[in-house]
Amino acid sequence: MPRALILCFAAATLFAAPPVTRKLDVVDTYFGVKIPDPYRWLEDDNSLDTKAWVKAQNEVTSAYLAAIPERSRIQERMTRLWNYERYGTPGRYGKNYVYTHNSGLQNQSVLYVTEKLEEKGRVLLDPNTLSTKGTKALNGTSVSGDGRFLAYGISDAGSDWITWKVRDIATGQDLVDEVPWSKFGGAEWTKDGSGFFYTCYDAPKTGEALTAVNKSQKIRFHKLGTAAVEDRLVYERPDKPDWFLVPAVSEDGRWLILAINEGDSPKNCVLLQDLTKPGSAFQPLFDAFDAQYSVIGNDGDTFYVETDCKAPRKRVVAVDLKNSAQVAWRELIPQAQNKDVIAGATLFGSQLAVTWKVDALNLVRFYDLKGKFLREVKMAGIGTLSGFGGRREDTEAFYSFTSYNQPPTLYRYDLKKGKSSVFRTPKVEVKPENYEVKEVFYASKDGTKVPLFLAHKKGLVLDGTNPTLLYGYGGFNAAMSPGFSVANLVWMEMGGVYALACIRGGNEYGQTWWEQGKRETKQNVFDDFIAAGEYLVAQKITSPAKLAIHGGSNGGLLVGACLTQRPDLFAAAIPAVGVMDMLRYHRFTIGWGWQSDYMCSDFKDGFENLIKYSPLHTIKPGTKYPATLVTTGDHDDRVVPAHSHKFTATLQAAQAGPAPILTRIETDAGHGAGKPTSKQIAERSDMWAFLVKNLGIRLPAGFGK
Repeated sequence: MPRALILCFAAATLFAAPPVTRKLDVVDTYFGVKIPDPYRWLEDDNSLDTKAWVKAQNEVTSAYLAAIPERSRIQERMTRLWNYERYGTPGRYGKNYVYTHNSGLQNQSVLYVTEKLEEKGRVLLDPNTLSTKGTKALNGTSVSGDGRFLAYGISDAGSDWITWKVRDIATGQDLVDEVPWSKFGGAEWTKDGSGFFYTCYDAPKTGEALTAVNKSQKIRFHKLGTAAVEDRLVYERPDKPDWFLVPAVSEDGRWLILAINEGDSPKNCVLLQDLTKPGSAFQPLFDAFDAQYSVIGNDGDTFYVETDCKAPRKRVVAVDLKNSAQVAWRELIPQAQNKDVIAGATLFGSQLAVTWKVDALNLVRFYDLKGKFLREVKMAGIGTLSGFGGRREDTEAFYSFTSYNQPPTLYRYDLKKGKSSVFRTPKVEVKPENYEVKEVFYASKDGTKVPLFLAHKKGLVLDGTNPTLLYGYGGFNAAMSPGFSVANLVWMEMGGVYALACIRGGNEYGQTWWEQGKRETKQNVFDDFIAAGEYLVAQKITSPAKLAIHGGSNGGLLVGACLTQRPDLFAAAIPAVGVMDMLRYHRFTIGWGWQSDYMCSDFKDGFENLIKYSPLHTIKPGTKYPATLVTTGDHDDRVVPAHSHKFTATLQAAQAGPAPILTRIETDAGHGAGKPTSKQIAERSDMWAFLVKNLGIRLPAGFGK
């Protein structure tokens, strides 16, 4: 590394200014258009130069945040509130129930097993014992149908890579089995518990585990007691390297159900293999990528399917394998005549539990297997209702309800009586009645009505002075909904307003809502989010000087695009693990799969669309940008940290205003899943301190007491 660069880093640390990042003469030509990429060298996360840059940036950011006097009070308050007992939804397997539990500040939740839900039972697996830093996390669990074995996936430092192991539930001891290099899939046991199916890729080359492109996924079968190298190949399509494979075993054990997606597109096909006939060929149930098909159960050759085929807001049909043509389908639950959407369906206890999304809020309706309506479960208040999973023989189910002012409360549902009872209530230092949660609607640029959830202390004065954090995602057919977060509760205690915009690109209103926010129509997503900010200002909830935006992953792209398109509207921005380089995203790990939402710069129409909004390429030198804290993880192998690094360096060089442009790069952390509690608390405390400084927030008297 040049000595001048080292001196520059040292000076930056001393004066709390970001280091000047060196530029290289790298230029790509796209269809006759030359695009400079001077920070290409930051794509190599293993280079000494990149490591030194990361270290220098973190030092500057740490010094800046440490100098904010309110930060320690925020972290103390957040730690105290986070320290509450949490239970996961139980699942029943044979005579046992399995559930997760966290005593409060444990870095990772612990897996417990018990025969009686009234008793805590015993520890089945404690991930906290696997790493002193809490960076090894459970990334998938699967219990064999007879309840004898637990297959569990372990990920290290937030990576998407999984190593599967097997534990004997009765003894609590691990078997010899160890299956590495699995990714993007679970473990599906055969009915006899002799082994499981799983998804995998070829092992990456040394040093390339976090950056190598992942293609040509395979399905293998692991037989208990054997070495992973002996695992049988079940399915692969080398001629279709862009296919994602999702295996499942039917509850009766007869069928291996293989859902296949082209990249991250929700449209899929479904193949079946009869497991009673070893080595039999796969046969199609749905053989065209024309819609989304989700098999939710079966009776022999009859399959119950949730689909948006000829129903953009979804319906439930019964399909006979002997005649699976559309004309022969039996429609059990038709698409709603209004704008309501089927958000999910499960089959257990010989009943269908269907989650309906009504203006981005959930309710659950039960039907018999002929589609006759039985009853409805609907919670009072604005929040998220979820759960209702189980098996055909079950007579009970569990579900939860949560909101911004209510931690997840677990309920036990009696299928025979159709009645609910409270099972677990978290004890958190929060009084729901002190906060207001509401849903409003605003008009986007093209007049589309968009839902917006607002949460804040009661008695909010609409004078435009309230610090407000606006969050969004807007992509990949994923819906947003209200939920409890200790960090957001602390934000509201600080006097802040929390806003969630259910923008296009998700599926809050079905297939059409997604299609209006992807590929050629992606700008609608940014317009929706910008319109949310304008609405908050127009309603005098806040003002541009008090408005911040936040989002992660695809939501990080959202924040990056909006702060470059409308830097005047926001005072602060926190893009997390964002997709910032839209011209090269497809060249790393699993990025190629996102073309269903983004298009691709390898094609002229893709390049011409992406260059219009790519956050990295729409930064304009000499512009006054809002205070920005870019966050990422050095082990993120989904959205590689180079996205954030290059965006940070470019924004720092372009900034013409006084607001800081900083980056916070978490070590031994990935895209977010499995992040230890201690790291979550530290990260959120830093974020809120950054907003305190840059939104001019005065903590209320008595805050944290």
